[in-house]
Formats: sequence, C-alpha cells, structure tokens
Amino acid sequence: MGETKAEFRDMSRIPKVREGFYATNNQFQKAGPKGFVQVKVLENDNLYVRVDLPGVPDDAVRYRVDAVRQKVVFFSGETLNNGKEGVRQYSGTAGLGCDCCEITGVDAKMKDGVLRMILTRVKVVSKAQDNNNNKCTLTVPPFTGQSGIRLEDHPCLVSGRKGALIGVTKAGGGAHFAVDMPGVSPDDVEVYADEKEIRFKAEIKDVYEHDESGRTYLGSVQSPFPALISNNTIAWDAEFGVLRIAVIPPDDMTTINNKRNPIE
Repeated sequence: MGETKAEFRDMSRIPKVREGFYATNNQFQKAGPKGFVQVKVLENDNLYVRVDLPGVPDDAVRYRVDAVRQKVVFFSGETLNNGKEGVRQYSGTAGLGCDCCEITGVDAKMKDGVLRMILTRVKVVSKAQDNNNNKCTLTVPPFTGQSGIRLEDHPCLVSGRKGALIGVTKAGGGAHFAVDMPGVSPDDVEVYADEKEIRFKAEIKDVYEHDESGRTYLGSVQSPFPALISNNTIAWDAEFGVLRIAVIPPDDMTTINNKRNPIE
C-alpha cells in the first residue's frame, strides 16, 4: 500500500466568533490571565513578573540585573532542537518603571514554559528628596493582555516560529503538531481523536499563588489524512508548556499493531 500523503492547513488563526479571540497571545486560550507578559505590584510592594516562554526547559533560562542602574532584569532562553519545530530564542527585559527605586533581589522560577519572577526593590532617596515625602512613581507596563480579532507576536521572541501552532509532515509518513500552552503540565491535558479532527483541552490545576486564576486551553486540528482517525493512531505529550501530537497514517498498520510511540 502506498504512503498516505499528508497536508496541513492552519485555520486556527481565523476567529470563529465576531468578538475575536479571548486572548490575542494564543488563539487556543479560553480563560485565565491574558498576555505574553504580565507585571503587577504585590501587597508587600514587590513586583511580580510573568513571561510566557513556551518550549524553554526549566533549567535553560538566564537572567541578570543591570549592574549600572539596577532597575532592569535581562532574561533569555532557548528551546531544544527536536528536529521538527525549529529552535526558538527569547530575550527581553523587565523593569521597575520608576526612577526612585532599585532592584535588590530576584526570585526566578521557570516551570512549564512560564518564567515567573519576584523583584524586590528599595526606594533610593536623594538629598534633594530627603525632606519630601515623595511617593514611588512606579507605573506598570501596559501589556496585561487583551482580546481581539488579530493575534499578536511575542514581544520577546528573537528568532524561530511565531505562531502558537505548527504542523509538519514526517518523512516516513505521519504528521507532527505542536501547540503552545504555557503553564500546562501533562496531568492538565486531554487529547482524543474525533473522526477527522484531533481535539485537545487543558485546564491548569496547580495555580501559582500570584496568578488570579489558572488558564484553560481548548482547540482542535484537522487530521492531514483523508481517512478517519482513531485514538490508536495518535500519541501526545506535554513538556515545557508545549503540547505535541503525533499522527500515524491510518493505513500504517505496522506502527499501530506494534504500538510504537510515534511521538519519539
């Protein structure tokens, strides 16, 4: 039997409702904090910074405080090269937004494709300000996320694919999909085949203490094969905030019968 030819068409970037996407940072996000980057002031006056870096391993983020002004944190990270999706490089900054304080510490944690930082700061009072009870002029950057009809590009993406979804055909037959779901772990995900579609849902159960809620993702991709598919012809895994789905050609009975994992 000849090899089934696969064809991938990405229709996910077209809004299905008039109101557009719930979150312009990811067409599959249906609930939870919006935006690639979020900055907010905590009750103890520290700053909380969340940055989506899907695909970056937990131990692959670098960060440092600007040694000159001590007002900005530089961060960067790179995804692994699995030979299917290409490498993505991220680089960005998170600053205080004021001229009266300095960063005294950074508590950074990277998990499931999300970098979270707590910036501790102290107000630096000059002699000219010593007699004035000046309040900190801190302002929060205006990228808190939004809804809309057009998807945004990641502001910290230096190189690599821009979209939250990629689909590629495999040389030996079959197809590979990758869906960005920052914050998602394998226990949060459900994936199943529905005739000619692969449907997926993820609801983050372990909500970080400074996030107002967990995110929910919901979507589907069209099977690239004309024949119907089943759960026996797909395999999936979630790692570093990216859901990866492998589809076996429905006529590849050798792989199906031997139950080899096509995600590898």
